[in-house]
Amino acid sequence: MTWVALTFFSLLILGMPVGYVLGIAGVVGMITIGGSGRFLAMAPERFFAGLDLFPFLAMPFFILAGEIMNRSGITDRLMRFADALVGYLRGGMAHSNMLASVFFAGITGAATADAAAFGNTLVPAMVKQGYTRPFACAVTAAGSIIGPTIPPSTLMVIYGSLMGVSIAGLFAAGILPGLLICLLCMAVIASLGRRLNLPKAEGGPSLTAILAAFKHSLSALVLPIIILGGILGGITTPTEAASIAVFYALVVGGLVYRALSFADLFEMLVRTVRITGVVFLIIASASILGWWMTFEQIPQAIAAAFLAVSENPAVIIGLILALLLFIGLFMDINATLVILAPVLAPLTLQIGMDPVHAGVMIVLALNISLMTPPVGACLFVLASVTGEKLEAIARDLWPFLIAEVGVLLVIAYWPGLTLFIPRLLGFAE
Repeated sequence: MTWVALTFFSLLILGMPVGYVLGIAGVVGMITIGGSGRFLAMAPERFFAGLDLFPFLAMPFFILAGEIMNRSGITDRLMRFADALVGYLRGGMAHSNMLASVFFAGITGAATADAAAFGNTLVPAMVKQGYTRPFACAVTAAGSIIGPTIPPSTLMVIYGSLMGVSIAGLFAAGILPGLLICLLCMAVIASLGRRLNLPKAEGGPSLTAILAAFKHSLSALVLPIIILGGILGGITTPTEAASIAVFYALVVGGLVYRALSFADLFEMLVRTVRITGVVFLIIASASILGWWMTFEQIPQAIAAAFLAVSENPAVIIGLILALLLFIGLFMDINATLVILAPVLAPLTLQIGMDPVHAGVMIVLALNISLMTPPVGACLFVLASVTGEKLEAIARDLWPFLIAEVGVLLVIAYWPGLTLFIPRLLGFAE
């Protein structure tokens, strides 16, 4: 175990891609338990077995659908609709940014896609209207994690596939937490409005403007309904819904908006392959390390250590959240999920948590890690897209981070809220 930990952290510190780190550490683990014999020979088998799950096919389709809709100029249309709804408030464009993240979440399901799209469009617009660039980036980062919380969510697909939990149930359970994040972050913007003298648009809400913006963005707003309606209604699997989403996005982007070319399509396919390849490499490599951890009974040892501290479910939940938030400071969330989910999920069952409730809690904790330094992926995306310093963004992000951790605690300790929609739809008891 010492050699595996030494290998893992040494390679991570040296900056090796996390997919390779996981695979090499797993191979070292197999060597330590069986030399170069039959255990090491199992590594290739475990590598491919880690990806041999049908629901994983949904991931590249969701990613591609998001790429198509983003390239089609859908971000601008959604932003105009959000601005028509809340743009008249003090800090109106910041409120619009947050609300647009909710609309965008139902299309991409990826925080980095949200951060990149809005970093290119909304941040410059907010700066032009009088917001500071770090604050505009902080608002965008805070809203970006709504994407992988409100379905579709690639992280939920991974968790549900690995742990045998209903992906449709996880999707249903993610709706209220995502909306709660939006509401609390908008409350933070409102509370900062006068103190920071945030810009305020002239005039009030206009029903005519709202209806016009709604009509302009209607074809985009239909996509989340297609995805969620099919999955939650039991009509399609997540993979089938994702493939339908790609077809619909191609029709809307190519024929309705006429904003796509074959060159665009090729570029989007290449980007989808790259993103999917990175995630799949992490999952496959982590399955080798995960097998070694299971063989060495490390999950049982961690569970016993947690229970030794306390058998109170509230304390155990707090320890789980602290572990996830801490690990998320330094490690890719996909790798963290694949490694820790098999460890923590059985522990949550031991303390009586519903599998869907536990899954949403774990996913939300990791989503928050996307906006925490030093390795928060959304912070790096915004820093690279806008040219703003990461530490400046992080400094203005703290009020939003505290609000989102508050949402996490509510979700963790109030199962009735998380499971309200899944129970209505029959995905939880």
